[in-house]
Amino acid sequence: MKLINDFKQFLLRGNVVDLAVAVVIGAAFGAVVTAFVQDLVTPLIAAIVGQQDFSALHFTINKSTFTYGDFINKIITFVMIAAVIFFLVITPLNALLARSRREPPADPTKRKCPECLSEIPAEAHRCAFCTAEVAPTA
Repeated sequence: MKLINDFKQFLLRGNVVDLAVAVVIGAAFGAVVTAFVQDLVTPLIAAIVGQQDFSALHFTINKSTFTYGDFINKIITFVMIAAVIFFLVITPLNALLARSRREPPADPTKRKCPECLSEIPAEAHRCAFCTAEVAPTA
């Protein structure tokens, strides 16, 4: 019975549940981006280049066929997924985090030594680190 309780506790930890949600959301997001690439980007490339599906592209050397077209399709899909994630997820998230990040207020009992830039007490007349004389604060 203890083994079942330990397993239940493991499954209900926040990390496992968060990971499961991330995998499901990631799979759904991947499907949306793949559809975007296949339905919008690939026809756009076909309009420019003249060929929509690159999977039929190949070359032969000594009776060995190298099908590089599908690889080109996968590279285009990967680059588009990376671009969508960067521009629609990473960039807005970084901007949101930068906006919410605040500098802590300066400690009024400390100041920087003008010579070595060490933190010294505000009332100090000499730096404890470089022994330079510092002007007292007003």
